[in-house]
Amino acid sequence: MNLALPGVSRTRHIWGEIGREFAAALIGALVLASVASNEGVAHDHLWVWIDAGLGVLSLVLVLFRRRYPLLVCVVVSALTAVSGAASGAAALALVSLATRRKWRPVAVASAVLLVAGLVFEMLTRGAHDDLGDWITNVVLGLLSIALCVVSGLAIGSRRLLVENLQTRLIEAEHSQQMRVEQARVAERGRIAREMHDVLAHRISLVAMHSGALAYRTDLSPEELRESSAIIRDNAHLALTELRQVLGVLRATEPADADPHAPQPTLADLPAFVAGIEPADGPIRLTMPDDLTGMSDLVSRNAFRIVQEGLTNRRKHSPQAELSVQLTREDESLVLSMRNAVPRENRQTHPGLPASGLGLVGAAERAVLAGGELTSGLDRGGDFAVRARLPWPRDPEEP
Repeated sequence: MNLALPGVSRTRHIWGEIGREFAAALIGALVLASVASNEGVAHDHLWVWIDAGLGVLSLVLVLFRRRYPLLVCVVVSALTAVSGAASGAAALALVSLATRRKWRPVAVASAVLLVAGLVFEMLTRGAHDDLGDWITNVVLGLLSIALCVVSGLAIGSRRLLVENLQTRLIEAEHSQQMRVEQARVAERGRIAREMHDVLAHRISLVAMHSGALAYRTDLSPEELRESSAIIRDNAHLALTELRQVLGVLRATEPADADPHAPQPTLADLPAFVAGIEPADGPIRLTMPDDLTGMSDLVSRNAFRIVQEGLTNRRKHSPQAELSVQLTREDESLVLSMRNAVPRENRQTHPGLPASGLGLVGAAERAVLAGGELTSGLDRGGDFAVRARLPWPRDPEEP
């Protein structure tokens, strides 16, 4: 039987329950000692042991207060009519009942506890107290009950707040995961549409030259070798790029979609930067002059990554200087972008700017090309994007 609170570990619940039982037992013992030492009432040894036994019974009953909250609270409160040692357990049961924030059970249990307290006073003190003492006892009883109820309501409110925050956190994480997944699917669809142009171009070359070989009988040996080389190279490149796409993409091209224009590559980057620099702000572009050996897939994805960096700079750091560096390291193209971020915007995107969906797509492009991408604020407070894409060297290069 598990009587622990939801979301609380077993060890924490056990130690917490021990602490609450100890506090209730201490309060009951103090009340019993106070009553037993009252000089106006004669108490024999048997009565003290009966009172203490009922207190122990009440401590056992409050262990079941979460399963039977109202019943346990009423029974333990009724025991306080003949046992001062049960007062601590009754207070604990009332606090636990009040955490549920239901006024009707709390009112019933409070009334039973108040009446039981008056009965206990009458049994222990008899009719020796005057009206003023009875009024004082009633007021003190009401204040004690009110303190227990207010404490329970505060604990219940805190538990409800924590539960709501946990629920909202789980929903926010799930929503973010869904948005990231949707961004990935959308970006994969866009990449697949771009790949359509490359594959169509290469397959058309293969078809044209293979058709020429089939119907032309007057070709010289040199022309035959040239056409065969074109067919071989384009077929190899088409198969390579198609294999890369199928490895990560699952989106399909709509039947009625219009073909897109040829996609830009790094060769178009200087002209693109020069066109947007007057409006967006200064851009320091450094890139190799010779892009020989770089595949169209890598070149196109590198261009899109730089384009996304320019878009982020425009949204979050307008007119801030942006540094764009493309260098070749071994058999990789290393792309680095860095720009300053205003201090008021640094807390909004410690990792990814705004929703981060653009950089999610950029990271997907890098993975598609066989590389990787990282982004975030560096120690200096600048936003940096770094990507590494494959750029194999020509075997004839030194």
